[in-house]
Amino acid sequence: MHAITVKATINSSINTVWDFWTKPEHVMQWNNASPDWHCPSATNDLRVDGEFHYIMAAKDGSVNFDFWGTYVKVEPYQALEMYLGDGRNLKIEFNEIDGAVNITEIFEPEEVNSMELQEAGWQSILNNFKHYVEG
Repeated sequence: MHAITVKATINSSINTVWDFWTKPEHVMQWNNASPDWHCPSATNDLRVDGEFHYIMAAKDGSVNFDFWGTYVKVEPYQALEMYLGDGRNLKIEFNEIDGAVNITEIFEPEEVNSMELQEAGWQSILNNFKHYVEG
């Protein structure tokens, strides 16, 4: 099974990008793949063996789920690696270059949705993050 990679360049400082990526009050503002979804709750214990829990919910209340995982590696302002609650691995790299930050997410696909749908969904969330940070 091949990993899926999504990327974005954020026109902001690494400090802002890191804060907006890791602080729950910010995560709740950008962590959704489409306008009819939202993230009504988020917690983040940002340390090795710490867990994050992001509740992803349809705004109409019809469905929700806990997107969660355990941190395997935390390198502030550089990289995060986590083991997701469903057994998949996720790596996120933050590279600051010329006043912008390149974010690369590499994750193992799940087996329910097509790879194309998963890539599109994760890219959409990353694009929301970019719009939120760049304001």
